[in-house]
Amino acid sequence: MTALINPTVPGEQEIAAFGRLHQRIGDAVESAVHGKRAVVDLVLVATFAGGHVLLEDVPGTGKTTLARAVGRAMGGQVGRIQFTPDLLPSDVTGTTVFDPRDGQIRFRQGPVFANVVLADEINRAAAKTQSALLEVMQERTVTVDGVGHPVPRPFVVIATQNPIDLEGTYRLPEAQLDRFLLRTSLGYPDAEHEIEVLRPNSTAGLVDDVPTVTTPAEVAAVADQLSRLHVADPILRYVRDIGMTIRRDPRVRVGVSTRGLKALVGCLQVYAAARGRHYVVPSDVQRLAEPVLAHRTVLGRDAILAGHTSEGVVHEVLETVQPPQPDAG
Repeated sequence: MTALINPTVPGEQEIAAFGRLHQRIGDAVESAVHGKRAVVDLVLVATFAGGHVLLEDVPGTGKTTLARAVGRAMGGQVGRIQFTPDLLPSDVTGTTVFDPRDGQIRFRQGPVFANVVLADEINRAAAKTQSALLEVMQERTVTVDGVGHPVPRPFVVIATQNPIDLEGTYRLPEAQLDRFLLRTSLGYPDAEHEIEVLRPNSTAGLVDDVPTVTTPAEVAAVADQLSRLHVADPILRYVRDIGMTIRRDPRVRVGVSTRGLKALVGCLQVYAAARGRHYVVPSDVQRLAEPVLAHRTVLGRDAILAGHTSEGVVHEVLETVQPPQPDAG
């Protein structure tokens, strides 16, 4: 397989090549995660946009299987961290150890040194341990004893989170939520696919059988090129107007930051290319606004008590803000 290395804006040939690559990875992952292609596509959008994913759902819906399947399809290293109340930050990032054989002090890498890191049940650990992921998620570097250690590329954290009303969970702070490019949920399979999962000879959950269809180097090269896909000014103004309208909503205590809007633009570039286009259209914004912006929208106490949700606010804003028309520049 040949990586896309053209340093210019991707053209039709490069977009078509990415579409085929995206299809191959999605098909490989779906061999183990049945009936959830929309969620698989969102995870791949985050992967190629260079971001991280938060999967929020009840236990047993396939969150761990999805993360492991993505890593196997990419052909990269997969690290897994089971978050528990007694987990230490050094268990996440690694630590320096003394080697008695030669008297040297060396850095022993933690599980974050992988292409795909599964942070399982992240909200079961205390805030101090959760914060150990912050630097590496943002900077792609682990600093121990003043020395920086870069993680491999591509690097994506797929964190699973149990609903906060379950016993033994901690609420993730807003600063850490903002490190996740998007948040989504698998949910229970529909009736037809659940029968397929229950079938004794089903491939559902068989991560070891997921075929490897690409390499980490190819994924990184494609991601670099997709970051140069053109986004027209009317689309950028549309994204800005959505963000400003969310901030002005009286129910919102903390609105979407500029970093959050920029994250949305990065996702739009990948999403459009995956659909064979070298340009973004308003329907792309409407599809991705909720998974990218809702977890960055923090409501006030009164709004929460009144039954409002951040997802609902984003949907209402999308109905309010006028999308650009085809002749708008």
